[in-house]
Amino acid sequence: MAAIRTKPDHQSYTFPGFGSDKYPNLMLRGAGDLDNWHLKVYEGRWEGYQGMKKALKMEPTAVTAEVKASDIRGRGGAGFRTGLKWSFMPKDTPERKHTRYLVCNGDEGEPGTFKDRAILEYNPHQLIEGMIIGGWAMQCRMGFIYLRGEFSWLIDKLEAAIQEARDAGYLGRNILGTGWDFDILTYRGAGAYICGEETALLNSLEGRRGEPRVKPPFPASVGAFGQPTTVNNVETLAAVAPILRMGGAEYAKLGTPGNTGTRIYGVSGHVKRPGLYELPLGLPLEFLMNDLAGGSSTGAKIKAVIPGGSSAPVFTAKDFDCPLDFDTVRARGSMAGSGGLIVMDERTCMVQATLRLIKFYAHESCGQCTPCREGCNWMEMILHRLEHGQGRPDDLDLLASLPPRINMRTLCPLGDAACGPMESMLQKFRDEFEYHVQHKTCMPGTRSILPAAALAAH
Repeated sequence: MAAIRTKPDHQSYTFPGFGSDKYPNLMLRGAGDLDNWHLKVYEGRWEGYQGMKKALKMEPTAVTAEVKASDIRGRGGAGFRTGLKWSFMPKDTPERKHTRYLVCNGDEGEPGTFKDRAILEYNPHQLIEGMIIGGWAMQCRMGFIYLRGEFSWLIDKLEAAIQEARDAGYLGRNILGTGWDFDILTYRGAGAYICGEETALLNSLEGRRGEPRVKPPFPASVGAFGQPTTVNNVETLAAVAPILRMGGAEYAKLGTPGNTGTRIYGVSGHVKRPGLYELPLGLPLEFLMNDLAGGSSTGAKIKAVIPGGSSAPVFTAKDFDCPLDFDTVRARGSMAGSGGLIVMDERTCMVQATLRLIKFYAHESCGQCTPCREGCNWMEMILHRLEHGQGRPDDLDLLASLPPRINMRTLCPLGDAACGPMESMLQKFRDEFEYHVQHKTCMPGTRSILPAAALAAH
């Protein structure tokens, strides 16, 4: 396992197992090589822009058909089929000629999720190539890469890669003599998690407050600047170039039927080898967690795993055999989401873990919808009371009554995202919550990171 320095503050990613013959990577080839982002490396070593050149010789509708044939599903969390999403872009009519936009969602703010930034850091040209292919397929004239506000260290490198593509004639006017113009601009948000929701992102892109819009109309009809727009995740667009190189049918052989291709899983928490793993969809959670990530790093038994970023309901040991694909994970009561696995050992206080998650959602709620704004704060307040030894006998029933008042009652899924982990934690680890009410402290065998003096003060 190699640790790779990637940021000025000396934090690092790890890439333990990329590039094996059994699990070839498609989106992070060369990850860890600090020169990998250059155009000359991408073209010379990784067949860079071959998929784009192939696409530009095809009819735009044929490119969309190739993506449909791959059956790739969006990697941002929802798992919607990408080719179908592209087909929603309206066609020109004699009455109206559309200005269309393609927007890359790089606002990676979900706790436990850290895959997109690695693509942007090490393989930006594959993202750019995927956007050019998508732009051609939907006949867009402009693409935007919307970056999370904290990704300041990526901006210069990404813009340098975009300029390399311009200088090579891959962006700008009359790309490779096709008569088609397409360019890409970067836009950095201000660090609001809500802007990961596509319509809030579009508001922010337009210079307005990042709040979700009422739908319909959907972005495919009325998106950025009032024009038809498709929004795709970084990982989704990075997968488009290999799809065109391989062919959609060949790509569809990876993974499992209905859940094709590879995806990048970010594993964090109590494992020996945390990091990023690119694997075919459908491999079991326990294989990734134990065989690849090395199992528990503490010697304590693993108690729980959040399988798809912080908004996914928690899994316990009975679900560790679950194949990591969109449909099976959903059938087991959680969601594959962003592919971020958060592993917790048996010493973890689940009340405190829940409080940490809900505190994030309460802080990041944009406040537009009352159920989310008030409900998330109520959940945080009750959990804080429980964790700090002030729990009341009726707190657990009150806590359980909140998700039904929030779920499906807001303009965007942020409120739902807060309810997923909270509801599942309370259901599956209720004994720990009850212990906090009865004994005003964590259950024996678990630990709180709060010092004893802080607990006593409450």
